[in-house]
Amino acid sequence: MSTPDFGALLTGHRKYFQSGATRSAKWREEQLIALRAMMKDHAEEFYGALWTDLRRNRIDSDWTDVKYISSEANHAIAQLRRWMKPLPVNTPLVLTPSRTLVRFDPLGVGLIIGAWNYPVMLTLSPLIAAISGGNAAVIKPSELAAATADVIARRLPEYLDRGAFSVVLGAVPETTALLEQQWDHIFFTGGTAVAKVVMTAAARNLTPVVLELGGKNPTIVHSSADLRVAARRIAQGRWSNAGQTCTAPDYVLVFKDVSKPFLEHLKETILQFYGNDPQKSPDYGRIVSDHHFTRLMDLLASGTIYHGGQHDRADRFVAPTVLVNVSPNSPVMQEEIFGPILPILEVGNVKEVIDFVNARPSPLGLYLFAEDQSVTEQILASTTSGDAAVNDCAVHPIIHDLPFGGVGGSGMGKYHGEWGFRAYTNTRGVLYHSTRIDLDVRYPPYDRNKMLRAFVVRS
Repeated sequence: MSTPDFGALLTGHRKYFQSGATRSAKWREEQLIALRAMMKDHAEEFYGALWTDLRRNRIDSDWTDVKYISSEANHAIAQLRRWMKPLPVNTPLVLTPSRTLVRFDPLGVGLIIGAWNYPVMLTLSPLIAAISGGNAAVIKPSELAAATADVIARRLPEYLDRGAFSVVLGAVPETTALLEQQWDHIFFTGGTAVAKVVMTAAARNLTPVVLELGGKNPTIVHSSADLRVAARRIAQGRWSNAGQTCTAPDYVLVFKDVSKPFLEHLKETILQFYGNDPQKSPDYGRIVSDHHFTRLMDLLASGTIYHGGQHDRADRFVAPTVLVNVSPNSPVMQEEIFGPILPILEVGNVKEVIDFVNARPSPLGLYLFAEDQSVTEQILASTTSGDAAVNDCAVHPIIHDLPFGGVGGSGMGKYHGEWGFRAYTNTRGVLYHSTRIDLDVRYPPYDRNKMLRAFVVRS
């Protein structure tokens, strides 16, 4: 099949944007309300698609996808007019009388490239930000979550303004062709290798980007931690969606004096969550593709299997697996795991933790389980990550007012709530200067009114 004419598609959306149709608060609210209605009206289709793509159960589907999008749309609807209101700033005395404002102007037509692991949330959440900012957008869902992509492609045009929004299906050829166009903004969620391709394409036109990537999120279990709670929250963060979560704990640094009881709690928790045969658990997902299944099998040899390790290629099933005796140089510690394998490494002190984290690329999230606040603040103050959580992990993205995003190798740019609105707008400073008074102090010759000028400049 020939690639569609994306240049014509973009031109059509840009013409519509330039007409001013997307700028009003009323239009933005209407689109957000329509998106919310789509999620409610076709929830069953989304549940079915997520089960087909990832064997995701309904509770997790609501928590991270279906009801999450409705909740985020509600938040934007409630806060939109406040976000849009220009911010006043102080003006120097020499420019009196005047007023100065910061406007939040739409950027134009954006490209949103979604991800397969949370194919609703990571495709439509950026769209909520784009709508809030008053933009048009072309949405490219991930082809790996084909069933969900199909629902989005069929339903979204039924609800949203077709002049402003389109959905494009396809794989690498279509994405490559889309990236050849001159967008006003590109939002990409995915891996570092593809992100470099996206950013290279964006650089040709100096297009602003938000890159939501992954990273090996360190999870620290200090001696002062509540080990049972730590085990339960780490287990949920690691093994929800079969570990295919960019914010999931990627490895655990546990203090040596609590390593044994922590591992016991972790094993007990896995059995409580998923039973003796997790393959039969209705709450446990599957690996998205044969390629990723093979990749995960190669990582199992990186340490000693403390618990789990069972797998079934035909079902793309990999059990919740805990690895011990893991070398920092082993394959499982060199790349983001993005699967249900959790390496456990022992550490002796806080300095060792800080040195270990700082010797590696900045992660998307850093998680610290400790009741000792001084330890918490020392580690947070001495490390860098996109976001962080204390005594929890992987759940912070559901908080609409928190900025979500990476730093360095884990991405750039933030979104969710007002942070997404800001990502999709140009913060445009505007000076409104009256002509009623026109002070001489700003004009040559500069040898007059020296005392007045010194006063005005100082002010």
